[in-house]
Amino acid sequence: MKLALSTCLATLLSTAAWAEITITDLRDRTVTLDAPAERVLLGFYYEDYLAVAGEGAVDKIVGLSRGPWADWRPKQWQAYTQTFPQLADLPDVGDTESSTFSIEAALATDPDLVILAGWQYDALGESAQQFDTAGVPVLVLDYNAQTLEAHLASTRALGLAMGAEDRAEALATLYADMTADTAARVEASTESPKVYVELAQKGPDEIGNSYAGGMWGGVIDRLKGRNIANGQIENWGPLSPEYVLAEAPEVILLSGSEWLNRPAAVPMGFGADKALAQTRIDAYKTRPGWSDLPAVQDGKIYGIYHGGSRTLSDFAYFRFLGKALHPATFADVDPQAELEQFYADWLPITLDGNFVMQAE
Repeated sequence: MKLALSTCLATLLSTAAWAEITITDLRDRTVTLDAPAERVLLGFYYEDYLAVAGEGAVDKIVGLSRGPWADWRPKQWQAYTQTFPQLADLPDVGDTESSTFSIEAALATDPDLVILAGWQYDALGESAQQFDTAGVPVLVLDYNAQTLEAHLASTRALGLAMGAEDRAEALATLYADMTADTAARVEASTESPKVYVELAQKGPDEIGNSYAGGMWGGVIDRLKGRNIANGQIENWGPLSPEYVLAEAPEVILLSGSEWLNRPAAVPMGFGADKALAQTRIDAYKTRPGWSDLPAVQDGKIYGIYHGGSRTLSDFAYFRFLGKALHPATFADVDPQAELEQFYADWLPITLDGNFVMQAE
């Protein structure tokens, strides 16, 4: 009797261990895994992957699309490679933005799962079928969609793929709760200030892109700000200096980052110096006519990390903007502390740099 029970239990455990994992990804594709992934080719969403997969996540990466990390976010890349030097030694399979992504190189890493952003999968087009032919599952995520639904679905799909469902659900719950709290505070406010956002990459002598509908433009809309770019551009593009002056924005948002070879940019993000960011923002204030703008006169010019959107921690950046637009209803919110807490709770490095700031 004992032998029969033991055999039955062993069979059940074996069946559970080999049960297929079926996931619907963010391109409405059915992805099937024999077991949680152990060898991951990681195309994008590096921090989201690390947050969801948890301890040992770095050891499961067998290859990277390195450019979007090391070139787009060099200081972030430096922070992670200081903690995990092995990242720098992983094979680089190229990236779709520069048309250097090599499926052959990706397959050579012998992955049991390829994780791609929606924009990467779309760029590969029919060539992505080579992964199917090779029997390697591809999981498509899409935090770039900037919707609550896509954030939650991407997080849960990633959790299923990595055998980290509980961790993913906790992150999804956190994100949903913070998003709901932000929405409630916005709804409680009677303010709707005019907002101008500019990509502060080129310095004050050149007009950087503004955003409408997507990226920061979409965030401003959700926060009940009156984005002066709406109706003037589609997605992104520069606004004329004359138009900005005529619109007299009450809030100005300068989006900075860790860009290489951009000596006049507003530095924001990992390793960024707040004093230098203040100096660069001050230079924008010297543009013709800017001294008369309500945002400048009232001290409502803000710097924000351009890499802060379209990720699991972006709720903190949205709350920072919420506080800029609706100071009364966000009075007790400390977005910087929330961002630091997110890193302490979910990521393997400490947040170090200048990510959000109100210019002096």
